[in-house]
Amino acid sequence: MRTLGIVLACLLALIQYPLWLGKGGWLRVWELDRQLEAQQATNARMASRNDALEAEVADLRAGKQALEERARYDLGMIKPGELFVQINEAPASRPAPVPDGQVRTAAVDGVPRR
Repeated sequence: MRTLGIVLACLLALIQYPLWLGKGGWLRVWELDRQLEAQQATNARMASRNDALEAEVADLRAGKQALEERARYDLGMIKPGELFVQINEAPASRPAPVPDGQVRTAAVDGVPRR
């Protein structure tokens, strides 16, 4: 009777192995489910990006306003008769003032030149 119990326990363990660790086992299903969720999140992000790009293309095809805006900001174009004004932000730190009569030049090889 004891031998029969051991044999049945071994058979039960052999039956459980494919269920948990086999090719179509629970661990593989869990891993594939995790990969599926990650891919669905990536697809949703890419779909929203594609929608934005499609809207931009439709806007560029439909009117001149978007095309003009793109030409102004990306290519730096201006209309004839317009005046272009560019305002640069002030630097965070200013160099020390140079005494009157002296000219400051760039340093070469770490040696300052005057």
